[in-house]
Amino acid sequence: MVCACIDIGTNTTRLLVAEPDARGLSELLTQRVFTRVRRAQAPDGTIAPAKLLELVDVVTAQARAARALGAVRIVAVATAAIRAAPNRGDLVTAVRRTAGVELRILEGRQEARLAFEGATRTLPDCPAGPVGVIDLGGGSTELAVGTIAEGVRWWRSVPVGSGTLVDHHLRGDPPAPAELAALCEHAAGAFADLAPPAVELALAVGGSATSLHRLCGDRLDPAALGAAMRTVTAADCERTAAEHGLAPERVRLLPGALAVLEQAAAAFGAPLKVARGGLREGIILSAMDERNADGEG
Repeated sequence: MVCACIDIGTNTTRLLVAEPDARGLSELLTQRVFTRVRRAQAPDGTIAPAKLLELVDVVTAQARAARALGAVRIVAVATAAIRAAPNRGDLVTAVRRTAGVELRILEGRQEARLAFEGATRTLPDCPAGPVGVIDLGGGSTELAVGTIAEGVRWWRSVPVGSGTLVDHHLRGDPPAPAELAALCEHAAGAFADLAPPAVELALAVGGSATSLHRLCGDRLDPAALGAAMRTVTAADCERTAAEHGLAPERVRLLPGALAVLEQAAAAFGAPLKVARGGLREGIILSAMDERNADGEG
């Protein structure tokens, strides 16, 4: 059974097409488009008409690609930037009409739970004890703690992400030291009152976390995060991207991502490990569970 997830985030719109295997999921196709929704939003969150049209075009193309691979179900979701938009209903209607899929606007609780599912159920070995998951997005960051047996028992949605931090604070390329200091201070303030339960393992998911594999490997401890911050801010984005095989737009977002991950690791009291799965995997696994429960598998 092939299923797909289209995920409209604050920074990117992503497609994952997958089918079940012994490890949880086997990836058939992934696509990413930097749609940067937040840059096209008015102060009240309203998304510009041109950006709405762009999003509909991207989702339509991704839905077509998923159907070409035999996807029997396509789940389209949207997160922080869209749920904050007064005209989000216009996007839902246009996606339904043009792409032929129903767009779900995820609340923070749903996003945290689904990211936890995707991160933990695609691990080769997951501990029986508590696991912490940070889903680092462009406009918000969701944290969840739970176990495989019982699911999520604690969660929080923090209203900062890599895109919000970078757009608020960074102007130079590379950024000035004072800009970086303000960005890190903003991230620290956003996480100041968090007190998650103790965990045996802490996992990081999201596009920026995955991109850091090229710079840090799978373990995001304070030393690795600090070294990565120095690397991505030492030169302009184009040069850094070329040297490390990353998209320039991703490099621009990484200072914000690194600041958030540093705070999340401190909150969990443990270094972060980059997970294989995340929100999109969790959505597909949940869709497969629903079909199996209905006897459609």
